[in-house]
Amino acid sequence: MNPVLLFDFTVNKNENAIHVKREFAATRTLVWDAWTKPELLDLWWAPKPYQTKTKSMDFREGGSWLYAMMGPEGDTHWCRADYKKVNAPHSFSGLDAFCDEDGKVNQDFPRSFWVGVFGGCGGCVLVNIRIEYQQLADLEKILELGFKEGFSAALENLDQYIEAQFKLRTQLRTDNQPRTCTYLNFPGNTEEAFLFYKSVFRTEFKGVIHRFGDIPAEANPPPVAETVKRMVLHIELPILGGHVLMGTDAPKEMGFTLTKGNNMHICIEPESREEADRLFNELSAGGNVTMPMADMFFGAYFGEFSDKYGINWMINFSLKNE
Repeated sequence: MNPVLLFDFTVNKNENAIHVKREFAATRTLVWDAWTKPELLDLWWAPKPYQTKTKSMDFREGGSWLYAMMGPEGDTHWCRADYKKVNAPHSFSGLDAFCDEDGKVNQDFPRSFWVGVFGGCGGCVLVNIRIEYQQLADLEKILELGFKEGFSAALENLDQYIEAQFKLRTQLRTDNQPRTCTYLNFPGNTEEAFLFYKSVFRTEFKGVIHRFGDIPAEANPPPVAETVKRMVLHIELPILGGHVLMGTDAPKEMGFTLTKGNNMHICIEPESREEADRLFNELSAGGNVTMPMADMFFGAYFGEFSDKYGINWMINFSLKNE
């Protein structure tokens, strides 16, 4: 876990409840999606070495999520969540339970009532989770089974997933001069596309091609398939007039859904924090801000938005320039 991010795990035996406060260095949209989309939950929800596999999910009031936690020795534990209230992207609540693969609740284990609230805290998102049990014995049984340790490990998986997403937007710099680049996303054929552009413009890639499999093991990256590990994490190609094309694969296995229009950003790298704010505020006026300007853990003052004409922009000021 990032030591600068808040993590508070409190047990209140008078109320038969667990209260968890956890910060994440991301936007509320990204964190909300990670908690409410099955393809993303499958990446982080189970503590390692277990993995989550969703059988079905209907995220709405009255809907449910049926999933398995699968161990390295082949052991499988089925669970379900029944959603009671949903107020996207601010909060949701529901009943959690162990069950069989058909969703029939296992009465030998207590059910718990979860309430999750997602709020902002500067450049981070604060998630407040309250988990209530019918009686103290139920709470104590869950704690004895290692709930605190398991849930803490799962939240660390989510940290790693978020870090991987930000790595998709990490910019390689050889100098501190302001520049404008075009950032392209592909569903898995970035290398093919950039080899084509390279042949047309007759230029060479800047630096090496970074791949998902290059993320160091000590960073504990989220588990991905071998095919994803070979995909491109970041690539840069100068074209004409000093302009640079950047690109990354955005595979569906990591929760992306690419369509024409959301797969390209104009990336501006200004010379100062003040200019970054000015560009962000003026360009985003009347548009849709998806990531407010904030200091990010990867060493940049960064923001992202679509302007009022639907054009996607990134503003990225390197903190090493301060």
